[in-house]
Amino acid sequence: MTRRTIELPVIFALAILVAPLAASTQQPARLPTIGFLGATTPAAQSPWTAAFVQRLRELGWIDGPNLVIAYRWAEGQTARVAEITAEFVRLKVDVMVTHGTAQVVAAQQATSVIPIVSAVTGDPVGTGRVASLARPGGNVTGLSVQSTDLAVKRLELLREVVPDLRRLAILANVGHPPSLLEMREVQTTARTLGLEVATIEIRQAEDLAPAFDALKSRGEALYIPPDSLINTHRMRITTLALGAGLPTISGFREYVVAVRSHVLWTRLLGPVSARR
Repeated sequence: MTRRTIELPVIFALAILVAPLAASTQQPARLPTIGFLGATTPAAQSPWTAAFVQRLRELGWIDGPNLVIAYRWAEGQTARVAEITAEFVRLKVDVMVTHGTAQVVAAQQATSVIPIVSAVTGDPVGTGRVASLARPGGNVTGLSVQSTDLAVKRLELLREVVPDLRRLAILANVGHPPSLLEMREVQTTARTLGLEVATIEIRQAEDLAPAFDALKSRGEALYIPPDSLINTHRMRITTLALGAGLPTISGFREYVVAVRSHVLWTRLLGPVSARR
């Protein structure tokens, strides 16, 4: 795992360079096959998959003539991830390409033989998935986003946007280990800054509406550790945050794209939904 943050379209394009297809081991009649596990939906990930396909084409790999890409979409559902990775093992794909901690964990549990390329994932050391970034071992490679390292900076930016901030709310998917790590870092930092902290926990899409009902009287701004569930429902979350009048910060550019007219974006630290 490489400790750095890179835009997902570029990472997807690099995936095949990191883990070459094992075409030479297959029967001549069978095309090399990539099992592409999308954490969210085809629409949500369309810019990334387009960049991935384009880079493959530039490298001489075209879906159909000399390659098969088996697309599967988890739609933010953890249970679906396990089903997809098991299917890829049955299909005997040559490599799995995915992103996100839950997807990588499921792939690791499904196979120790098929190469797994993770375009981006949460802290692999902090979540106990690899021994070290220098020597991860096993059949997984790729890139990690050390989102926890930027949590303090994001909180500092939020305080600049809302200088009189006293109460901070955190909306986190507690079923996602990296989100827990980031949540704890934000909690610690917020308290050292003298802020009251209210944590709203979710595990599924159905928890979002009740969560925002609870936020109305508990926070003056909102911090969201991103994950596949959050990203799948980013439009709804951003709309709910705007409706509640909550300045909101997270680590994904897509939150800004979702509601362009109401957001402030800094490429370095992440998006902030701000009152107008």
